[in-house]
Amino acid sequence: MSKAITIAEAQRYDAHATNVIGIPAMVLMERAALATFNNLLNDDFDLDRVVVVAATGNNGGDGIAVARLLKIRGIDVTIYLLGDPENATPQTSQQLKIANYYNIPVTADLNQIVNATLIVDAIFGVGLTRDVTGKFADAINAINAADAKTVAIDVPSGINADTGAVMGVAVVADSTTTMAYNKIGLLTTIGKQHAGTIHVADIGIYAQDRVEHAR
Repeated sequence: MSKAITIAEAQRYDAHATNVIGIPAMVLMERAALATFNNLLNDDFDLDRVVVVAATGNNGGDGIAVARLLKIRGIDVTIYLLGDPENATPQTSQQLKIANYYNIPVTADLNQIVNATLIVDAIFGVGLTRDVTGKFADAINAINAADAKTVAIDVPSGINADTGAVMGVAVVADSTTTMAYNKIGLLTTIGKQHAGTIHVADIGIYAQDRVEHAR
């Protein structure tokens, strides 16, 4: 899987996997979370106090699922939640319900981010199209100000996945677990600076030509 793809391709492949092939979106989310979790465990990170910074889109759902996998492993984890849970995507709403079952703390205190030993960035994925402002920008600034290392899910939040441009403000990650294929924006100079070490995770989403060939 050496090729890099655009935002449009990422969204198209994802939709094809769910709507045409029939792989449930929740299955893809779980696989994305497991891939990220495995990269967390396999790298040299301090897991004493992990904070997952999540918004209410599907990137946030990936992060909330990672929080649950950490919690089950006995790791101290907190979710810093951005946005109104009532507006969460169906998958992310389900992940919040599961996290609640496991009594994973949810906070809105920026000090929790600053005092973490590891931060998981699950705010924005590939779909970001406008500059980051308000509480989202505050959270990204707190992530970048923290001494903790940061792992981004799919794309460092605030980076345009096509151009690598910083959309107002962007997470500077030590490592990024990106799904299915690398993203063109992460191969740019600025993209590389923000993504850190990139792990490409096979979660069952493939280019359509590969899908058709497999049939």
